[in-house]
Amino acid sequence: MLQEESDLSLIIAQIVQKLKGSNLYAQLERQAWASLQRPEIKLESLKEDIKEFFKISGWEKKLQNAVYSELSVFPLPSHPAAPPEHLKEPLVYMRKAQGSWEKRILKSLNSMCTELSIPLARKRPVGEQKELLNKWNEMGTDEPDLSLFRPVYAPKDFLEVLINLRNPNYENGDSLSFRTHLGLIQVPLKVKDIPELKEFFVELGLTTGQLGIDDSTQVPPELFENEHVRIGQKVLAEQDSAAAQQYVRQGSPTALRAELWALILNISSQPEDILYYEQLKTNVIQHDLLVDSLIYKDVKLTASNDDYYFVFEDYLYQVLLCFSRDTSVLGHFAYSSASPPKSYIRGKLGLEEYAVFYPPNGVIPFHGFSMYVAPLCFLYHEPSKLYQIFREMYVRFFFRLHSISSHPSGIVSLCLLFETLLQTYLPQLFYHLREIGAQPLRISFKWMVRAFSGYLATDQLLLLWDRILGYNSLEILAGKILAAAVFAFRAVNLMEVTSLAAAEAVLADLSTLKVMPLLQIFLFATVT
Repeated sequence: MLQEESDLSLIIAQIVQKLKGSNLYAQLERQAWASLQRPEIKLESLKEDIKEFFKISGWEKKLQNAVYSELSVFPLPSHPAAPPEHLKEPLVYMRKAQGSWEKRILKSLNSMCTELSIPLARKRPVGEQKELLNKWNEMGTDEPDLSLFRPVYAPKDFLEVLINLRNPNYENGDSLSFRTHLGLIQVPLKVKDIPELKEFFVELGLTTGQLGIDDSTQVPPELFENEHVRIGQKVLAEQDSAAAQQYVRQGSPTALRAELWALILNISSQPEDILYYEQLKTNVIQHDLLVDSLIYKDVKLTASNDDYYFVFEDYLYQVLLCFSRDTSVLGHFAYSSASPPKSYIRGKLGLEEYAVFYPPNGVIPFHGFSMYVAPLCFLYHEPSKLYQIFREMYVRFFFRLHSISSHPSGIVSLCLLFETLLQTYLPQLFYHLREIGAQPLRISFKWMVRAFSGYLATDQLLLLWDRILGYNSLEILAGKILAAAVFAFRAVNLMEVTSLAAAEAVLADLSTLKVMPLLQIFLFATVT
C-alpha cells in the first residue's frame, strides 16, 4: 500500500514538472492572477475560490485533459532504483539489438552521403529559398532527380533483424513450449491469448453496437447510429478527453471524427501552435537536409502511387519536411527504446560538445513512412492542425512500429502474438504455409509496420485507427488480431497455395475487407 502511494506521488510529481514547462501552465497562472480582480474571490477562501473559478470557466477541464494526455504516454511502472535506460527498455538484449540496428541505419545514411558527395545539411542560397517558398503549396509538381537516392531501409530489412533476435538466457534452456514455437519470432515475451483479448476489448463484443457494422445500409439508423451520433456530439460539447477515448471504442461518426481525435490527443490549434508550425516551415525554407530527399523519394514511391492518397502529395511534403526539423519530437525518446542519431560538425568527429542530433527530430524516415500521415489528410485540411495530429500520433503510437522493444504495443510483441494466435487457432493453416516456405509473418509484417495504411480502404482504416486511439494501444488492433483475422478469412484459399508468391497473391488486395466484422468474428466467435 505504501509502495503504491509512493509510486503515485512520484507520477504526480513528474507530471507536474512536465506541465510546468507547458503553455497551459502559463495560461493558468495568468487566469489565476486575473481572477483576483473578481468580486467572488475572497482572501480567506482564496484556494477554494480559484479552484471554483477554474471549474466554472472550463480551465479545470483543460488541465484534466493535459494530465490525461501525459498519462497516456507515461512509461510502464518500474522499480524506483532502476537506472534511466530501464525506463526506455528493461531487457538488456533488446537494448543491444536496438543499438546495433541504429548503427546500421546511420551507416547506411552516411555511406549514401559519401557516395553521392552530398552533405547531411546545408543552408539554401537565397534564390533557392525564394523558389521553395513560392512553390510551398505545390511541391508535388517538382520532379527532382532522385534516382541515386535509396530508402535507408524497408520493412523487410527490419523483419530480418527481428527474426534474428535471441534472448541469450534462453540459448540452452529447456522450455518446451518455447522450443515448439514454429514461428519466425524466437523471443520469450508474454502475449495475451483470446480470453484475455476478449476481456481487454470487451466493447468490441457481439452485443455492443459498432460503427463499421451497425451503420450499414441494411440496419435502420434509429437502432444504433442516431443515438451514437447524439452521444458523440455531447462528448464534444463536454470537451473531455477521457470520455472521447471511451466513446471511439465503438467507432467514430465520420462527421465527428476529426474533432474527437483532436480531443483525445489534446490538440487545440492555439495561435502559438500555428506560429510554431510556421517556424518549422521557415527552417525548411532556409536549410536543406539529406533526409528531405528521402522524404521526397518515399512519397513518390508510396502515396503518389496510391489511389486514395495521391491527391495529398503536397500536404505530405509539408508535414514530413516540418516534422524532420521538430526538436520537440526528441521528447518521446525518454520512453522509447530508440535513441536519436548523432552527427558531428565537420572536422569535429568524436567530440561530444560538437555533436548534434540528425535529423533534428531524431527520426530517420524509412520506406513507407509517409503512409503514417496520408490517412490523416482525409480528416484535417489545415496544415498546422494536420501536422500537430500526426506528430502526436507518432509520439504516442507509430514510433513503436519501427523500434525493437519488449513493450506490449511494440512491433516484436505484435509479431509474436500474431504468430501465436495463428498457431493456436489455425494450426493447419500455419503449418501448411510454413511447410511451403510462406511464413505468415513475412506476408503480414508490412501491414503491421504501416498500421495497415495503404492496404485497407480508407474508411476501414479510419475505423481501425478509431480503436487504436480508443484503447490507447496498437497492441492488438494494428497488428495482431486484424492480421490473424485476415488469414482466417482467406484460410480456404491459402490452404490451396503451394508457394510464397501464391500466398502473397491471395492476400495482395485487402481493400475490400470490412475491419469490424473480421475483428468481431475472430475475437468473439472463435471457440476457445
